[in-house]
Amino acid sequence: MICILECIPNLHLQMDRKSKAVEEVEKLLQDIGAKIDELIEKGKEVSGEAKREIDQRIADLKDKKENLERDFYTRKRDLDEKLRQKKKEMDPKFKRSGAHFKEAFRQLNEAIKVLFD
Repeated sequence: MICILECIPNLHLQMDRKSKAVEEVEKLLQDIGAKIDELIEKGKEVSGEAKREIDQRIADLKDKKENLERDFYTRKRDLDEKLRQKKKEMDPKFKRSGAHFKEAFRQLNEAIKVLFD
């Protein structure tokens, strides 16, 4: 029971850190998309061989960005599933712990009553 209580704050902190990391990665992906759009606009002003080279680099960047997004969202989905599974596994333990706490407080209350009677 003590282990469960010690793990609760850590689990909360881990989830906060993961949430912040997910937000940072999503922001990074948005920034990459904005930079690619910026390159596309600049590429419109160029012609000839330079334009073909820029177009190729833009296409490569788009592919890499799509791969990063796909990998990120796949891993995020997997992590969310693992967290749901862990929560499902821990719920019965939390409920049992809650029952133990209630019983402990009931007994503590009874002990205090005996002391003051």
